[in-house]
Amino acid sequence: MNLDDTALFVRIVELGTLSAAARERNVPVSQVTRALARLEAECGVRLLHRNTHGLSLTDEGDTFLAHARRLLDTESELRSELSGKLAGPSGWVRVSVSTITAQTVIVPSLARLYERYPQLHLEIAADDRIVDMAREGIDIAIRTGSPSGDTLVARQIGSLRRGLFASPDYARRHGLPASVAELAQHRLIGNCANAVLNQWRLGRGRDIQELTVRGHTRTDNTAVALSLVQQGLGIGRIVSLAADPLVAAGSLVPVLPELTPDESLPVYAVMLQERHRLPKIRACIDHWAEWLAKV
Repeated sequence: MNLDDTALFVRIVELGTLSAAARERNVPVSQVTRALARLEAECGVRLLHRNTHGLSLTDEGDTFLAHARRLLDTESELRSELSGKLAGPSGWVRVSVSTITAQTVIVPSLARLYERYPQLHLEIAADDRIVDMAREGIDIAIRTGSPSGDTLVARQIGSLRRGLFASPDYARRHGLPASVAELAQHRLIGNCANAVLNQWRLGRGRDIQELTVRGHTRTDNTAVALSLVQQGLGIGRIVSLAADPLVAAGSLVPVLPELTPDESLPVYAVMLQERHRLPKIRACIDHWAEWLAKV
């Protein structure tokens, strides 16, 4: 079985079309079509349904995809082990991360990462949903909270804090709450995808209250939530790493800072068991752990 055809099949699935895979490789679509035909002939089964609505995996294709990714991971690990000591970590690393963490952690840290490891390349999937790492070909998922799963390896790389914030315009028009009871009467920015993010813990020590937020406006995207707050549409719970520079610039004001819990939110790098030893993945995780320790 041709490994290059196998790698091309994985990219066809990830990109969604034959033409996108052809553009990425700078080859004619006919060449991609022939490679897919070779692979299907080698396997003796159809791997993709092709119709006017696009591409979809057959049952056999879905099974092949999982094995193909493991096969490519093994080849990548072997290459890395053989060449890594001489040339350093290299290759593509696909990272899944929330939009706000991408903006405040991953993107600001990239210039230094590329300086240290010029042969590394990152593909950033910025999305707040919890991804299927094996199915979607994710090397590292940056997550908060406690990850679970028998096939996953997690390493804590730092911690973040969240606080409540509003825009100066909102504060002028609606005032700011002086208590949790008053906060509940305000326009709050909720999350429509993850119910856990609507449980706002407020208070310190033993005096902790939990407010269930239904939301005057809701979104499934943490970066959009920050934009909603900046536009004066409500009070939101925002990662302090993103909010603090805006407070310093006068674009946001803290809300009930005395009730912001002392606890920090752990940040984990999550990997599939078969990938976590790759030098390129270890290099990224070590780098982000160092970066978060300094901010």
